[in-house]
Amino acid sequence: MTRRPDPRPSAPPTRREAVEAALSRLAPRVPEFEAEAIVDRALASTGLRGAAPETAAWLGLVSYARHVFTEYDSLLAEGYDQDSARHFVLDDLNAVLAEWGVRRRIGEDEEASGGASA
Repeated sequence: MTRRPDPRPSAPPTRREAVEAALSRLAPRVPEFEAEAIVDRALASTGLRGAAPETAAWLGLVSYARHVFTEYDSLLAEGYDQDSARHFVLDDLNAVLAEWGVRRRIGEDEEASGGASA
């Protein structure tokens, strides 16, 4: 017996669902609590409002990890500029991303060009 497709069109995913799905692909081992905070950050960012879900998830992920799991904010408070502070936390940031199953690494060139938001 063949199964007929459901004639009702399925609703497209919400913006939140699309960003959550992208984040789960990018960081498959991110803890649930952290994932929720990352998605919230991405959705609250006015700069990411029109971004593709993958872009919003990536930039939200990097920004969250940088601010929460590195000394980035402390370095800024000490007077370092953004590029210098990013340089000094780069290894710690990549370690967090690797722990969460992220394959992509942030490099110096991406940091200097503002490849991921503050």
